[in-house]
Amino acid sequence: MFDFNATLPLMALQFLLLAALLNAIFYKPMTKALDDRDNYIRDNQLGASDRLAQAQKLTKDYEQQLADARRQSQSIVANAQAEAQKITAQQIAEAQQEAQAEREQAAKEIEQQKQQALSALEQEVDGLSRQILEKLLGPSLAR
Repeated sequence: MFDFNATLPLMALQFLLLAALLNAIFYKPMTKALDDRDNYIRDNQLGASDRLAQAQKLTKDYEQQLADARRQSQSIVANAQAEAQKITAQQIAEAQQEAQAEREQAAKEIEQQKQQALSALEQEVDGLSRQILEKLLGPSLAR
C-alpha cells in the first residue's frame, strides 16, 4: 500500500523547503503588511477619536461662550431698555412740570389781565356813570 523509500524524505524535505521559502518570501511580508495596515487603521481610529473628542470639547466651549454672549447681550439690552424707560419717565416728568409751570404762569397772567381789565372797566363805568349823571342831573349836581 504505502512505500517507504527515499522519495518520502525527499518529498518531506521539499515540502519543508517550500514552506520555509513561502514563509520568507510571501507570508512574512504579507503578515507584516497586514500588521502595518492594522496599526495604521488603529492609529487613524485613535487619532480620529481624539480629534472628535477635541472637536466636541471645542463645540461645547463655543456653545458655552455663545450662551454667555447671548446672556450678556440680553442683559445689556435689558439695561438699555430700563435706562431708556428711566430717561423717558424723567423727561416726561420734566415736561409735565414745565407744562404745569407754564399753566400756572398763564393763569397768573390771565388773572393780572383780568384784574387790569376789571379796574379799567370800573374806571370806565365810573366815568360813564358820571357822564350819565351829569347829563341827567346837570354838571353842578353830579359832583
